[in-house]
Amino acid sequence: MRPAQRILVLTYWGYDEALVQAYTMPYVRLMLEAAPAGSTVHLVTLEKGAGVLRPRATDPSVVHHPFRYARFGAGGVLMAARVLLRLLRVIRRERITYLHAWCTPAGALGWVLSVLAGRPLVIDSFEPHAEAMVENGTWPPGGIAHRLLFALERLQSRRASRLIACAEGMQDYALRKYGVMLDRRMDVKPACVDLDRFDWRSVKRPDLLRQWGLEDKVVAVYAGKFGGIYLEQEVFDLLRAARDHWGDRLRVLLLTPHRREELEPMMRNAGLDPGIFIIHAVPHAEVADWMGLADFALTPVKPVPTKALCTPIKDGEYWALGLPVIITPGISDDSAIIERHGIGAVLNGLNAEAYRRAVIKIDALLSSGSRRALYDRIRPMAERYRSFGIARIIYQRIYGG
Repeated sequence: MRPAQRILVLTYWGYDEALVQAYTMPYVRLMLEAAPAGSTVHLVTLEKGAGVLRPRATDPSVVHHPFRYARFGAGGVLMAARVLLRLLRVIRRERITYLHAWCTPAGALGWVLSVLAGRPLVIDSFEPHAEAMVENGTWPPGGIAHRLLFALERLQSRRASRLIACAEGMQDYALRKYGVMLDRRMDVKPACVDLDRFDWRSVKRPDLLRQWGLEDKVVAVYAGKFGGIYLEQEVFDLLRAARDHWGDRLRVLLLTPHRREELEPMMRNAGLDPGIFIIHAVPHAEVADWMGLADFALTPVKPVPTKALCTPIKDGEYWALGLPVIITPGISDDSAIIERHGIGAVLNGLNAEAYRRAVIKIDALLSSGSRRALYDRIRPMAERYRSFGIARIIYQRIYGG
């Protein structure tokens, strides 16, 4: 009988954040499915805010280790030291066999632990973070945060026994930027989607349409934040083009943690009536039903070079619900997929004319057939490019023995 695995999963997010609930926990379940019977996962999260830290995982095979998050700086250094010391004790006490880090900020902790504890390291969702933070304007080029994380990304790429990238281009990026040949250590896994949760049952639910007054409306949806890696005012300028095209029929669902008062200045700058917007921070368990109210969706990632190597979770969810997408160019493989299959619009600029053309293209898709026909056309993209079967094969190779 194969020995059980004890996997320490490192994240840089809070337990309730979508990046844990939608982007980590489904894969944790696949790891346990692949690993021998009796295996366990120890999940590390970094919690924002001042609430009481308490373990949250309910699966008996998942042990939750919450820590308090601190931003980069003196507080961040103290946080990292505290986390590393406690996790070294966890590694010894629980006889951890693998370190599995999500993205390179958590991978930095994983690298230190791997060196100190001598455990094999897996980097999941391997994509550039240091350069991305500079490109989107969050960090200054050459600043200490940029230089430190970039150096740690190079060290991770050298030490990791397995690297699970979000896009094929990471092989070339690692060679050009880190001077590291990944050889056969790299697999590719885009952000996968629960196709049983995101399906036709959530499309245009009559009770929700009535509740929110969306019957006979053209509904746009955006699930995500504004700023950082995402556009801000440009989103509302695009929606102004949609308002000019569809008039009073347009409504907009913003599934976002931002408060209405944060967003209203951008609405008004675009000449939009705030009354056409429905704004909610929706638990991930409810996201499919909310997204399903829409007719088309937005992915306004800033079109910077490193975003060719990312993987927006939302695109797979949109496709699984049969939604055409307006997206910026050069985002993962998604922009090319949308263009090649004619299932949305790729913006050829961030200006009024580009927005107008994208809206016209979406209108042509919406007019081409029934909502069911559009679903049947777009849904196969999620099945082909975002199925959890992709991840299942990779984790079986790593943990299945």
